[in-house]
Amino acid sequence: MNAHKGDAGRVLLVAGSATMPGAAALAGRGALRAGAGLLTIACQTPALMRTLPAALPEATYLELGDQKLSAHLAGRSDDAIVVGPGLGVNAAIRALVEDLLESYAGQIVLDADALSVLGQEPEILAGARAQLVLTPHSGEASRLLGREISSDPSARRDAAMELARRAEAIVCLKGRGTVVTDGERVEVNETGNAGMATAGSGDVLAGICAAYLASSLKSGSDEFDALRAARAAVYVHGLAGDLAAAALGERAVIASDLVEALGAAQLAHLSAAHAAEASQ
Repeated sequence: MNAHKGDAGRVLLVAGSATMPGAAALAGRGALRAGAGLLTIACQTPALMRTLPAALPEATYLELGDQKLSAHLAGRSDDAIVVGPGLGVNAAIRALVEDLLESYAGQIVLDADALSVLGQEPEILAGARAQLVLTPHSGEASRLLGREISSDPSARRDAAMELARRAEAIVCLKGRGTVVTDGERVEVNETGNAGMATAGSGDVLAGICAAYLASSLKSGSDEFDALRAARAAVYVHGLAGDLAAAALGERAVIASDLVEALGAAQLAHLSAAHAAEASQ
């Protein structure tokens, strides 16, 4: 079969800062291991341009400098953009997010700081031109909704659906039993374990989700939409965590272990899907 890297999807990652370069590395490694054919990392600071290539030699790099992100997007053909891991929370990051929402009409994964800078204004997202996937943990979702979210499964489900409706987005509310919903359809994920409650785990998920969104766009299949891509990303991310915990013990799992287990998790997921199809 003839193919080139563009066929597997192009992902642009806007992540990391001088004090949090690892967030960009983990999200980028997650995207690549999840099948992104081409990954470009947009760097806010020269420090990232110096440090990240050693961790991610497979990626290409884009220095944002003083220009708006939208200025750099002209002429690019990214299939999905990830924004947020390790960016920091300040007025400049909010301006970056708002600029992207106004200018880009593709698929965007908003994670971590890209959500925190919005405060209690999820309706800002409803005006986006892009298909949005939000990946908040409970604290980030609480800030967006302006209220506490109980750990009760039904309360988490209701909160995720409310946020999805108000933001007109797909929401992956992370935590025990990650809730994935577009505000109408909803599913509670069953993979994953307590060992995944570790720094950087969510960054890996954001990268996986972007790679799957890019792949779904390239596939051209009506059966594999953005919600299904997000659900698959959450499931495989959790399964990678389960495989890592089985090998190392939950206490020892770190985010890099999820990336290392991702290949085996994807093979297991694909095998199960084929088995389910064969039984029908």
